[in-house]
Amino acid sequence: MPIRGVLFDVDGTLYDYETAEEAGLRAHLAAERLADRFASPAEALRVWREVREREYARFLDGELTIEAQKAARIRAFLDRAGVPDAPGWTDGAALAWFASYAVRRDAGRRAFGDALPTLTALAARFRLGVVSNSATAHQRAKLTAIGLLGPLAEPLVCSQEHGAAKPAASIFLAGCAVLGLAPAEVAYVGDDYEKDALGARDAGLRAYWLDRPGAGRPAGAAVDAGIRVVASLTELTELTELTEPAAR
Repeated sequence: MPIRGVLFDVDGTLYDYETAEEAGLRAHLAAERLADRFASPAEALRVWREVREREYARFLDGELTIEAQKAARIRAFLDRAGVPDAPGWTDGAALAWFASYAVRRDAGRRAFGDALPTLTALAARFRLGVVSNSATAHQRAKLTAIGLLGPLAEPLVCSQEHGAAKPAASIFLAGCAVLGLAPAEVAYVGDDYEKDALGARDAGLRAYWLDRPGAGRPAGAAVDAGIRVVASLTELTELTELTEPAAR
């Protein structure tokens, strides 16, 4: 069955989140005079991401809203930084701190260089969309800011509104449904091997794992059957199954 649609992950796939996050955190800690609370900038980033992963998992599990997880992250991070009253901060105070950090993070946000050319090329031949572990308004604003919403347009299927997060099959199938296509007619592209590649494959989609150079993954690591590996989004436009015209 030919591919007629392509769904994408956002962070780490289309949007260079980690670079913007690191620059934003360094700038904000310097502005808040907290940089010396950690042994090094690398240690501060390590703690930040450890806390982020833990609290974001609670959001994905439905325990917290996307805003509540931000507040929880700030309280936990500042507690690790040794700010005495941080655990008792209100959501409002914590979210204000996060918002100031986010201004600095977003000043450096950008799409990966291969994102717009790839989306533009594929949009001429395929129905495109997004399936993301996030909130729809948040991802729509991000994609608009980095200049990618145009070729993607809609749909954006996000876990907060859908009610389940990747790698659950239901969110991938919801993405296929809004494209009006069967899972076997849809390719899914993402950088997270477990959530994106395995999740999409197990839901019946054509799974493409984006394994960018320098991502820190072991060279020559085994890849499960049914998963195609690409080192850049540009490679998608060179694959036979994604270059041959298909009825949209």
